[in-house]
Amino acid sequence: MAIEAILYQLSSWFLVPVLLAIIAAFVYGLYQLGKFAVEAILRTTRGPASCPLWQLKRRQPGLDTEHLELRILQELEGLRITTRTAPLLGLVATMIPMGPALAGVAAGEMEVVGELVGIAFAAVIVALMAASVCFVLLTVKRRWRLTTLKHIEEIEARPVSIEAVGESLGEAA
Repeated sequence: MAIEAILYQLSSWFLVPVLLAIIAAFVYGLYQLGKFAVEAILRTTRGPASCPLWQLKRRQPGLDTEHLELRILQELEGLRITTRTAPLLGLVATMIPMGPALAGVAAGEMEVVGELVGIAFAAVIVALMAASVCFVLLTVKRRWRLTTLKHIEEIEARPVSIEAVGESLGEAA
């Protein structure tokens, strides 16, 4: 078997996994969009105290800024990866059917060409939509988290008076 035939066969095996990965990226984008909508509603109705970073800081007051930054990176990592990989998957899903489509053009099989080109364009459109949604969510959530982190840093930098500490402990000054 010639190396070209091996590469052709190998690339054709990737079509279904790539299409499944694109669908997974799209579903992930929709899931994240739902989470984003809930968080946006909570932020407007309950204020910034509903932010996951504030809640984490309340549960673990000993966390320093570096740990909070790491948590932000961990939270946003899926969006960042999807934003970068979905367009690549779309490109792969476009290129795989193009070989057989071009062969169909040469053979005059226009039905096959139409089907394969339809698959190629549908895949790239869904992949780009997933990447676009995830990019917008990543951008806004990053701004929200960094703003919250800045507020936490400002609050922690405030000097605490002895009277305020005493009042918080219920002691008379």
